[in-house]
Amino acid sequence: MSLNIKPLGDRVVVEAAPAETKTASGIYIPETAQEKPQHGTVVSTGPGKYAEQTGNLIPLSVKAGDKVLYGKFAGQEITIDGKDYLIMRESDIYVVL
Repeated sequence: MSLNIKPLGDRVVVEAAPAETKTASGIYIPETAQEKPQHGTVVSTGPGKYAEQTGNLIPLSVKAGDKVLYGKFAGQEITIDGKDYLIMRESDIYVVL
């Protein structure tokens, strides 16, 4: 799961889970109708963000390997070595599963 990218500040790199290609009843979903997944695995994290008043570093609460649930339109999509990733702020993550 090693990725040669280090996000800055409170940003997190997430590998999105693959989209569902088949329904529970066995019907295949065409690519044009597949919904963008809203969960994935944290691959890399930044150091955290600095508190405005004190200047102290506030570390992130997620770490590499965490399974997370995030907003539908969260993050910036990037492709590295043929894999799709999202770069988002920690505040875009709703839940650690």
